[in-house]
Formats: sequence, C-alpha cells, structure tokens
Amino acid sequence: MEFYDVINARHTVRDFEDVPIEDSVIERIISAGMKAPSNDHMRDWHFIVIKDKDMVHKLIYKIPMKVSKEEIDAVLKDWNLKDTCQQNLYKDAIPKQYQMFAEASCVIVPLFKQKTDLLHPENLSHLNGLASIWCCIENMFLASTEEGYACALRIPLGEEGAWAREVLGFPEDYIMPCVIAVGKPSCNASLVIQKEYNVSERIHTNKW
Repeated sequence: MEFYDVINARHTVRDFEDVPIEDSVIERIISAGMKAPSNDHMRDWHFIVIKDKDMVHKLIYKIPMKVSKEEIDAVLKDWNLKDTCQQNLYKDAIPKQYQMFAEASCVIVPLFKQKTDLLHPENLSHLNGLASIWCCIENMFLASTEEGYACALRIPLGEEGAWAREVLGFPEDYIMPCVIAVGKPSCNASLVIQKEYNVSERIHTNKW
C-alpha cells in the first residue's frame, strides 16, 4: 500500500481469525518499530513475542474474562464519558479485553529501559523513554496494517504490570507500556465509527 493508504487503513481491531503469523512477518513489524525516533539514540527496546496459547492465557490472567453491561455503564459514568461516539467505542472495547489477546495470532510485549522513577518524574525529559517507545509502537501498528494484520493494545491496570514481569521475567529496569495483540481481522470484526474532525480547525499558524 501507499503510505497514506496505510495511515487511512489502520484501525484498532479486537476480533481476530484463528490463523498463525509467520516469524518473518513479526520480525518486519518489530523492525519497523526499531526505526522510530529514540530519545537517546540507543533504542534500548526489547520485545517479548508470545505465540504459545498457554503462556498468553497465563499472561492475561489478571484481565477479567467477562464484563457485565452494568460494569461497563459504571465505567462510562465514572470516566464521565458523555459523547455518544466515545461511549460506543468503549462499549465495544471493554468486554473484549481478554478475548482480543486470547484470539490473537501473537501477543507482543514491548519493553523500554527507564532510568528514573517514571511515576514521579522531576521534569518532562524524564519521560523521554516513554515517549519514544510509543513512537515505536505506532510504527509497529502501521507495519502490521501493511502486512494485512491488525492490532489492539491494553495499557496495564492495577497489578497487571507486576504480574507480567513475574510471568515473563523481564528485568526491573525495563517497563512494559502496553500489551499488543496482533492478528488477522475477523470477517465480522467490529469497526466502530470514529469521530471526524476538520484538521484545519486544529491547526494554529504562528500562535494559538
């Protein structure tokens, strides 16, 4: 695909076909991620690729398998989500958090090295590592789209980060910003309508 075709084709997908993914495809996806800008030019990133379903199920053990409508409504209320489009996105996403990893062709866990206390930074520069890994992740999402796959991610909640470290054994000075599901979109995968924005209304020339 042409570059802007890839940009326009990228959608978060949480419904996957039960098909394998070749190691060569995974390597190309991660290689695209490694070409992202890095704050210290060292790209001190590592990736744990999980295809073994038993290991996937162990990793996602802390994610609720089922979420009731009442629980979803409570989340929407707690987060003060009043926009209908936004509500529909979360209504689709919240109950599929466990399923999307269980059904994915593989799960990728990106890791970045953090030299300072991420949750108590002294200045914005201490968040450079976090910012860089997200540039890497976006490259991976676009590469997955080019390869005919789709992605969904989950940022760890509660004890999920500590549990992932225990299960996967990555070092204490590396942080997992998210967990990524990669797979072939199901033929009936949900594509919830996103809000449309007029870009010209978001561009400010010279000053706000």
